[in-house]
Amino acid sequence: MARFLTALPVFNEAGHVAAVLDEVLRHAPHVLVVDDGSTDGTAELLAGRRDVAVVRHPQNRGYGAALATAFEAARSGGWDGLVTIDCDGQHQPRLIPEFTAALEARRADIVSGSRYLARFPGDTPPPAARRRINAEITAELNARLGLALTDAFCGFKAYSRRALDRLRPTETGYAMPLEAWVQAAAAGLTIVELPVPLVYLDLARSFGGALDDAATRLAYYRRVLDRAESAVAAAAGAAP
Repeated sequence: MARFLTALPVFNEAGHVAAVLDEVLRHAPHVLVVDDGSTDGTAELLAGRRDVAVVRHPQNRGYGAALATAFEAARSGGWDGLVTIDCDGQHQPRLIPEFTAALEARRADIVSGSRYLARFPGDTPPPAARRRINAEITAELNARLGLALTDAFCGFKAYSRRALDRLRPTETGYAMPLEAWVQAAAAGLTIVELPVPLVYLDLARSFGGALDDAATRLAYYRRVLDRAESAVAAAAGAAP
């Protein structure tokens, strides 16, 4: 039986982390929390738990950096795959077994949640600017890479060992998933989307600093895409 590590990137989630971890542990026996320099008491809450592994970044390095730490932990620990799930209460841990099962049943390398494949009772509408940017970047990704994604940014994913060995994203911020999609397409990885509920608990949640401006955020995403494609092209040109 395949062994999966489930990892949660966490930054200042004192209000959610205990309940989310309790629920995750109902569906995943091996759990890693990457605390990305929390300053709100999250670290103290995690220090009191003995049922999860914790890696702490001394300073906040970014969402992508926390995921990169989770990737490395899964690779170095010899896991067969990795599940990533956010800790803000917006994902459904009960779906974790469906994600890992889909990797095997559908022979996929990446199973990615999509909030726009189906509607669920209790779905909440996203902030208009977030939905617009997600749709725009998802369409652009599909056009650039020949993919058929419906949700470029959902953090609920399962990765096969093959995917872990081929994905080496370096983007530390929120655009890390875009870099990963570019690398996945270049590596010919098989991608499957699974529908997940659309839940926004905090409509005013901040990206931080200038990224709270929609136009600035969109430009940032496009720069990361351009940079990732250039890096893939350079690597292909350098290959013997």
